[in-house]
Formats: sequence, structure tokens, C-alpha cells
Amino acid sequence: MSFTYFIADLHLSADRPDITSCLMRFLEEEAIKADALYVLGDLFEVWIGDDNVTPFNTAIAAAFKKVSALCPIYFIHGNRDFAIRHTWLDKAGMTLLNEQEVIDLYGTPTLLTHGDELCTKDVAYQKFRKKSRGWWWPRLMLALPLWYRQRVADNGRAESKKNQKNLKPDIMDVTPEEVVKVLEKWGVQRMIHGHTHRPNIHTLSANGKTATRIVLGDWYDQGSVLKVTPTDVLLQSHSFKAN
Repeated sequence: MSFTYFIADLHLSADRPDITSCLMRFLEEEAIKADALYVLGDLFEVWIGDDNVTPFNTAIAAAFKKVSALCPIYFIHGNRDFAIRHTWLDKAGMTLLNEQEVIDLYGTPTLLTHGDELCTKDVAYQKFRKKSRGWWWPRLMLALPLWYRQRVADNGRAESKKNQKNLKPDIMDVTPEEVVKVLEKWGVQRMIHGHTHRPNIHTLSANGKTATRIVLGDWYDQGSVLKVTPTDVLLQSHSFKAN
């Protein structure tokens, strides 16, 4: 049977080999059988530039590249890895999509996005998002030395973790009105996104009809995968322990 996989929020880093091992098993044993694989952002915990070539991110690119020979792979930027550019994506065999992309998923128009733009109640983050996705800030940052970018990234992560402790749960989740607004902007009844780390399938109303919002899970404690077939939608978990 035909099927397509969706993953997001893996937050890969060299100090979490359990996540990496789970991903490698998924790529080698499952992803190669799919019609397509979509990576909806935050593949890495942090990305400071394609020129930061390390054995770790080189190995990740090689693993995806191997899969891409059998299964097309598509990528959407997340809030952690928006600095990924075509140099690394080409090595990984990935095709970059827009931040919001509508695809024909077995006959159902489906909007794909990382999802951070839907969390409009987090005003401070949305201000940073607007700046970081602009034309001048990324160019400025990527022109700086690697060591300085790493320091900025480390400080940013520390500040983010500190701020998240003081945020109410609803602020870190999507704004329902924004979800409806985006669905109606694109004229679709189904959305798939990550970012919130709250895997679920929600039913709502948009465009005067029933709509579906599918949320991908993170990979902190297990591999979280969405499998879509022509007739079904399945949120799956993959254990970090090898069988």
C-alpha cells in the first residue's frame, strides 16, 4: 500500500546518540519504503550555518542522501534550523519547500508547515521570528565567525529555556483563530505541523466545513512519526531501544 511519512522536532545533536540511532533505524528500515518523506523543521537542535561541517551533521546528511535515492525527501525550516541552506540540503538529498506549502496528499489538499507562526500569543518569539526570517539578520549572522555564532546560539537556547518556564501552556500552543485563518487563506481542510510537541489529531471548522489539524510529536523520548495512506492517518511511536 502507498504511504507517506512526516517527521519533525527531532532536535538532533551529537550528545543525544539515542535519538540519532532511532532516526537511522527509521531511515534504513522504514523510510526507504515510502512514497515520500517530509521533514517539517527542527531536524537539528541548533544550526549555525552550512559552513559548520562536522562529522555528526555530515553523517546525518549521508543517511538522508542514501534514502533519497529511493524516496524523495522534502524539508521545511523550523525555528531551530532556519539557517540551513542548499549546501547542506543538497548533501542530504532534500528539496526545500516554502514555510507554508500545500501538497496533494492522496487526493486531499494538505497544508504543511513547521507551525511556529501559529503560536501568535508568544509575542516575544514572534518578534524574533520576523527578524530572523528577514533578509538582513540571517546574512549578518552567517557572515560572523563560527565561534561567535555558536556563542549566540548557546545564549539564545539558554534564554529560551528560561523564558519557557514562565510561559503559560496556551501561549506555547497554537492560537486556534490563527489556525482557521491560515486554513482559509489556503482554502484547505487539512493541516500537518510540528513545533508544539503535542501529537494529536484535532477536528475544527474552517471554510464553513469540518477541518483537521494533525500535530507531529517530538523525538525527545521516542521517535514520533506520522504515516498517511490513501485511507488512513496514523501517529506512530518508535522506541529508542533497538529490537
